[in-house]
Amino acid sequence: MKLINYPYKSRKQKVEEILDNTDAVKEDIQQFPRDEDFTYTNGYKAWATSIFVDLRESTKLFTEYDDVEIAKVIRGFTSEIIEILRDGLDDKELKEIGIRGDCVYAVYSTPFQEDIREVATRAFYVNTYMRMLNTLLTNRTLPNIRAGIGLATSETLAVKAGRKNTGINNLVWIGKSVANAAKLSDLGNKEGRGPIVMSDIFYTNMIEIELKIRPESKMSSWFTKPMFEDYYHGYVVINDFNEWLNNGME
Repeated sequence: MKLINYPYKSRKQKVEEILDNTDAVKEDIQQFPRDEDFTYTNGYKAWATSIFVDLRESTKLFTEYDDVEIAKVIRGFTSEIIEILRDGLDDKELKEIGIRGDCVYAVYSTPFQEDIREVATRAFYVNTYMRMLNTLLTNRTLPNIRAGIGLATSETLAVKAGRKNTGINNLVWIGKSVANAAKLSDLGNKEGRGPIVMSDIFYTNMIEIELKIRPESKMSSWFTKPMFEDYYHGYVVINDFNEWLNNGME
């Protein structure tokens, strides 16, 4: 491997340019623009919602089972969750989707409460899919898995970060949405909590729009708010999907 020769003296000026020119942040944008509208000097602030689906006890899983078996499990876990999180959306709605270690995540532009409710529905599909996956794993004598599903929403600043002309860049999400969703996913399916854990802001917006659309809805009864905490947790599935599972997936 060739030794590095980082030109720190000349790069100092470039860093100063970055620090002094990153000030064209556009506030109060209703919805994030497409990725090509982001540059290395601008930024956009709007409502973003994040979902993280995090495997439980992944260290034990990776170390106690055959590696080929685990490869099958992980591929079954990631492929369909990615499909559920991205289905039917373009890059103006789905801003980022990916895998971080043993976690699948997505970030959405959610200017309206209806958008937040739609992200919640995707979480319910993921939770139902986990039941389907474990049934298929059991049929093949492969280890079952559990996951925590974290959801959070907030006004979020998005900036493009990386190195110009290298192709190494990504959007960075500055705000509570992504960080809180990651944190909440770690709480799911632990210590008596349900797999789906959502921030109080996410929950409030979801319930408000749910009651506007369906005044008779009992969705609020599906979730529990622990005392002195700022999140709600619960176990929710998609009825027709779940019934299909109950009937043997035929």
